[in-house]
Amino acid sequence: MLISVQALRALAAWMVVGVHFMQLFFDFEAHNALEYLLADKGGIGVDIFFVISGFVIFLATADKALTPWRFMLMRVARIVPAYWFYTLLMVLLVATVPSMFPYEHLEPSYVLMSLLFIAAPSEPGVEVYPLLGVGWTLNFEMLFYVLFSFALSVRASYRLWVVATLLYLACYIGPTLGLASGFYSNGIVLEFLMGIVIGMLYRRGLCRTKPWLPLLGIVGASMAVYHGADLPRALEWGIPSAISVISCVALEPYFKGSRFLKMLGDCSYSVYLIHVPVLAAGQLIAKRMGIDPYAMLLVCVVVTALGAYGSYHWLEKRPYRVLKHWFGVDDRGIISRQKY
Repeated sequence: MLISVQALRALAAWMVVGVHFMQLFFDFEAHNALEYLLADKGGIGVDIFFVISGFVIFLATADKALTPWRFMLMRVARIVPAYWFYTLLMVLLVATVPSMFPYEHLEPSYVLMSLLFIAAPSEPGVEVYPLLGVGWTLNFEMLFYVLFSFALSVRASYRLWVVATLLYLACYIGPTLGLASGFYSNGIVLEFLMGIVIGMLYRRGLCRTKPWLPLLGIVGASMAVYHGADLPRALEWGIPSAISVISCVALEPYFKGSRFLKMLGDCSYSVYLIHVPVLAAGQLIAKRMGIDPYAMLLVCVVVTALGAYGSYHWLEKRPYRVLKHWFGVDDRGIISRQKY
């Protein structure tokens, strides 16, 4: 993956950490400009993730002989092990320290649907969230992967239109016919398409420009997000996210060779998964011991960063290699003829 995109992934993950810090420690009540930015704008990290996902998945499959089934196996190998680990960790925490998550419950059907990326209410009449709350975005990710897998049967230049059609059918027509959950009727899915468009432009060499233009794009996107607008999320945050992604792609020559930024990006998925349990534990300790929230935040950041580093190596990288070997796919993502 491009180092510039890795850096943006890392930034997006830590923005989401900021949102949940404000949620758990202050119930979204901002007392200064920084808290306002975290509470009100940090959620754009999810939108950046979705645009990056469309970009990465398009490029990762553009020149590879992957069948839909093999593609899904590889996505499962990449996403599921760490997600299942932290979901089961949530089961353990809710069962043993219920005061950390007072609104959660452990009905077997709810836990199972959380593990299987099936959108279901955490409680009757409550918004759809899996047991590990951040997993709601992975429900969208898995839907995107399933639909994109069907697009692998056509040329790369046509995949945008196939995925767009399938997303429209699944997210807008399906719910009206009772064939899909209304959870998916969310314009945020359009951000995957934005990422695919950026991938197509990059593949055609159309993301090269003088550095002042992408820098201007980042500034403009930041200002648009800060001032906000009464628009659907896909426009208010999706467009600035797409501008930020394509701007970082254009600045890639200035990021090359940075192992630190690559490492931050590598760990971003684990940061995303691990930070809620860490913050919840920190909030409980801070409340009981009277510790300043920002002092505890510093501790939580360190624990999250170190935990994510270990998680990337032990729960992402190693299981992915093992499963990839089992599935008979080499480093280029091509099915090994020796095994199949």
